Amino acid sequence: MILTRRAAVVSAALVILAATCAARAADKKYDTGATDTEIKIGNIMPYSGPASAYGIIGRTEAAYFNKINSEGGINGRKINFISYDDAYSPPKAVEQARKLVESDEVLLIFNSLGTPSNSAIQKYMNAKKVPQLFVATGATKWNDPKDYPWTMGWQPSYQSEARIYAKWLLKEKPGAKIAVLYQNDDYGKDYLKGLKDGLGNKAASMIIAEESYETTEPTIDNHIVKLKSSGADVFVDIATPKFAAQAIKKVAEIEWKALHILNNVSVSIGSVIKPAGFANAQGIISAHYLKDTTDPRWTNDPGMKAYLEFMTKYFPEGDKLDNGTVVGYGVAQTLVQVLKQCGDNLTRENVMKQAASLRDFRTEVLLPGITINTSPTDFAPISQLQLMRFTGERWDLFGDVISADVGG
Repeated sequence: MILTRRAAVVSAALVILAATCAARAADKKYDTGATDTEIKIGNIMPYSGPASAYGIIGRTEAAYFNKINSEGGINGRKINFISYDDAYSPPKAVEQARKLVESDEVLLIFNSLGTPSNSAIQKYMNAKKVPQLFVATGATKWNDPKDYPWTMGWQPSYQSEARIYAKWLLKEKPGAKIAVLYQNDDYGKDYLKGLKDGLGNKAASMIIAEESYETTEPTIDNHIVKLKSSGADVFVDIATPKFAAQAIKKVAEIEWKALHILNNVSVSIGSVIKPAGFANAQGIISAHYLKDTTDPRWTNDPGMKAYLEFMTKYFPEGDKLDNGTVVGYGVAQTLVQVLKQCGDNLTRENVMKQAASLRDFRTEVLLPGITINTSPTDFAPISQLQLMRFTGERWDLFGDVISADVGG
């Protein structure tokens, strides 16, 4: 009799346990690339080619996800980060995107770098309904949830940043004669449009020279010489790291004393300023949204301490002075937040829903006063910047945090 009762109790317990497990299993929702134990994340970076300086971003992200995995993963799931080189070539980016989606079967492609590369894969990603999340480019077109609901940017848009420079110039140097160097692609043209829009009806008279360059050119020295000959007293430098470093060197070599404004994508001390020479970079103006590891004001900052501890433990070979490592750290933290919000609903649709539901989120490396906000109608997570000037061996912030909304 006692054995029968015990058997009945055990049987009932097993039924309850089975029902509970079934209920939990029913609560879990997965798309390709996600399981009870794993989340597959795809990535495309220019580890080679003319924009190879940006490869440090992908390596930092890999190290950060190793950190997350060593701490137990996200809701118990380990990140499988698969990153491929596209050499900053749009056709190669298409090839790698197809490989990630169709062969590796990733849940999403994260922080793929470059305006040309992302432009090449945007329609494919949206047709496949696979998130193209937090792309590593500030092109304005990534904020288009109506036409491209599976694509979202992360950093402030190029047009917005350029508008801030225009606003500052109109106030500080209203009679400026501006010469512009820009990369001849969507990235460069986006910045140029923002500058012209920001200058408004004064653009035609203030911009007296424009020179575009191709990424296949070994040097842009001849463009710099030509721009100096225009008589401009302001040089707006819209270039990726390799060419930005060349421009800084050449400007100093030919003793062009124009005010030098450098786009944010090339403010890295490690990969741009130091190679170009600290003496050559004095007085350059730019804007930023992330903390600078060389700035002593962050010595006792908890967020900077956490970043430096991460670099020491998980990416000791990485350059702490390279802005790319700070970018990689910050954007990886943002993806982790999105995946945490997803809980056990790891469908591609929910990934985009959570990415579009960030409210006043801060990574540990954002400047004070800058927050990440998104909504179903706003796919531009960061829309604030602060101006800075290069002095000595570091960037000095000045002025207030400025909203960089294109419409603002």
